[in-house]
Amino acid sequence: MENNTEVSEFILLGLTDAPELQVPLFIMFTFIYLITLTGNLGMFILILLDSHLHTPMYFFLSNLSLVDIGYSSAVTPKVLTGLLIEDKAISYNACAAQMFFFAVFANVENYLLSSMAYDHYAAVCNPLHYTTTMTTRVCACLAIGCYVIGFLNASIQIGDTFHLSFCMSNVIHHFFCDIPAVITLTCSDKHISELIVVLISGFNVVFALFVILISYLFILITILKMHTGKGYQKTFSTCGSHLIAIFLFYITTIIMYVQPSSSHSMDTDKIASVFYTMIIPLLNPVVYTLRNKEVKNAFKKVVEKAKCSLDSVFQ
Repeated sequence: MENNTEVSEFILLGLTDAPELQVPLFIMFTFIYLITLTGNLGMFILILLDSHLHTPMYFFLSNLSLVDIGYSSAVTPKVLTGLLIEDKAISYNACAAQMFFFAVFANVENYLLSSMAYDHYAAVCNPLHYTTTMTTRVCACLAIGCYVIGFLNASIQIGDTFHLSFCMSNVIHHFFCDIPAVITLTCSDKHISELIVVLISGFNVVFALFVILISYLFILITILKMHTGKGYQKTFSTCGSHLIAIFLFYITTIIMYVQPSSSHSMDTDKIASVFYTMIIPLLNPVVYTLRNKEVKNAFKKVVEKAKCSLDSVFQ
């Protein structure tokens, strides 16, 4: 990507200019980030170690945990640096890299959620054929497809954004290099770039939501045909946490990307961005852990094994 602009770096305004809020925000976001890393990495390791969790559902969940670590890490360390030492400058290439990796992981999460919805559909609506439908090869192909689409979408959007000229203001009214915030700084004609962002983001969201809604429509029809309370409970246990994750992710995504820049409010964008860059990666492992008995049982087994190992060491 050739740098043909006069701007060599950008200035991130950050979340707030109030000095009295810098330290409290740094402490809060550091705590959130550490819990996010611990929760998602713990979820991934737990699924890896427990053979009972080697199923398609937990395969996708382990990938979701890695993705949450990825797109939280693409943004949060720079935010913490800005709060701690007030280093608000970010180089042109670093801005492009941050935007690229964030877009990759956000797009991958989008399609992982739709893949998980299809997995739930296969488990609930066709339980007798589930093992032949969701084979290891099918799961691997779906996961690889999510990553490939994520990289392609990010390459197109970031390539188009940094093809523009930035020869006026270099001040980004945001706390990270997000596409809508950077595009507003260009001195080139930005209408085509804005249209590309809206169309690509809109297609990704609409397509994934279409798969999710169709999957859950068939799941709902299947639930209504059930005549036992146990069947209802098992189905809601399987799908409840996934529906919560879907709701949290798509509300903020639609607010940020599936609208023209003229409709954006910087304050609203910052609040929504904090939510989907820091809060959602924190909540996902919590949501899946609290609502999932198998994860709880696997965690208890790991804790018990760790206690037994410690006891044997000190005896």
